[in-house]
Amino acid sequence: MSEVGMDEYGTEEDEYLRRYGLRPVGAELDEIRALLAEHAARERRGQGEGNTLVMKLCCVHLFNGGDLDDVLRIWDAKQSSFDAACSIDAELLLGHGLEATKAHLSAHPAPAAAAALERLLELERCGQFEDFSVGEHSAHYDEYYAD
Repeated sequence: MSEVGMDEYGTEEDEYLRRYGLRPVGAELDEIRALLAEHAARERRGQGEGNTLVMKLCCVHLFNGGDLDDVLRIWDAKQSSFDAACSIDAELLLGHGLEATKAHLSAHPAPAAAAALERLLELERCGQFEDFSVGEHSAHYDEYYAD
């Protein structure tokens, strides 16, 4: 377990929220992708080594960016540990919408794409995405991070 306490985790999250806001653009998104990859790699080395609060915020940034190429980045981060899987909502894979995301994953050759698609289909069968909309989910995170 990392020697970083929860207060430091929250402080780091706050720092990135101040730096990027909730809707970063351009080169900021590249920085966020790198930050997410770094924390996911640390989390894979040992649960608690990465900051899952920062990882979730990075995923919110990428969700708001709506780039289908980020779906597997978010999936990779979600799969990096049990804590990350619990922290990173499956809805964060859907920044471009459910149908577009399913189509993208169906066409992608990576085994991770098949795993992510299967999970989305499972959650869809359970009704998790019945009332989902990109705009409403984005507004949810606006409220969540406004506090």
